Amino acid sequence: MVRAAALPVLAAALALVLVPPAEAEPFPTRPVTIVSPYQAGGTSDIIARATAQKFAEIWGQPVLVENKPGANGSLGVMTVVRAPPDGYTLLAIASSGLTLNPLVYANLSYDVARDLAPITGTGEVANVLVAHPSVAASTVPELIALAKTKPGALGYASQGVGSNGHLIGEMFRQRTGIELFHVPYKGSAPALNDLLAGQVQLMFDNLPASLPLIQAGKLKAIAVTTAARDPRLPDVPTIAESGLPGFAATAWFALLTGKAVPAERRAEIEKAVAAALADPATKARLAAAGVEVTGTGAAALAARIASETTIWKGVVEAAKIRVE
Repeated sequence: MVRAAALPVLAAALALVLVPPAEAEPFPTRPVTIVSPYQAGGTSDIIARATAQKFAEIWGQPVLVENKPGANGSLGVMTVVRAPPDGYTLLAIASSGLTLNPLVYANLSYDVARDLAPITGTGEVANVLVAHPSVAASTVPELIALAKTKPGALGYASQGVGSNGHLIGEMFRQRTGIELFHVPYKGSAPALNDLLAGQVQLMFDNLPASLPLIQAGKLKAIAVTTAARDPRLPDVPTIAESGLPGFAATAWFALLTGKAVPAERRAEIEKAVAAALADPATKARLAAAGVEVTGTGAAALAARIASETTIWKGVVEAAKIRVE
């Protein structure tokens, strides 16, 4: 009797075992949006559009790039954070939005660790220390010597308070012990205009923006901020080899999702990004914009965000930079 009664239960259990597992929901089945928290035309936007084009080919679905500048990047970031956690809304952002803004802006509406999940690093851009041709220094040691003879007479332009260029300049000032005054602008273009006019003497700028001006003799390249020399300026030394060992700082870019997007979905997206960034046409398009493709993956991106936040925290605190 006991055995007979158990048969239906065993049959039901066996049926469950034999039922094939449900297939994962295909992704994507509709358009995907990449949010860029900046104006169109910048490096982050260029990377987003180049990868979006390849994503569309890989996924067979439209991939749209939506520019949402404002509130120090918060407007675009929060669009992604508040989106449904399904992976259909991605964030293409510069490193400053992940490692600098959270340290500088007191009322930032997002928390990187709490609200965002890394997918991969996408690209990197070299920075270069440039000077107006009238500056009587062509190397880092000469610049340091000049600044020490004229304390507080040299200023450096940046793209804005808390920008990559601002904090690289602050790191340089702290490492050298020289006096430089900071002149913030609203973006790279107006800063470069005043530098070209001689209204300010120095700037730490993205190399792609400054390279044509260097080649035309309108600006003087003092040093690059990368760990190794840049092949486009092979005769220009790094800051590290110019007497500041270990000095390295670049502008880099990444793709993230909202934190609540499931890990399996994030892994699918990471795989697609890797394929897009490995595509020769995509690489060539980004190289033309001065971007070195990285494609580091989620784990490496998370580690970089953490390590660079620690580095920049020391710089920001030493300089007492805080925007309420």
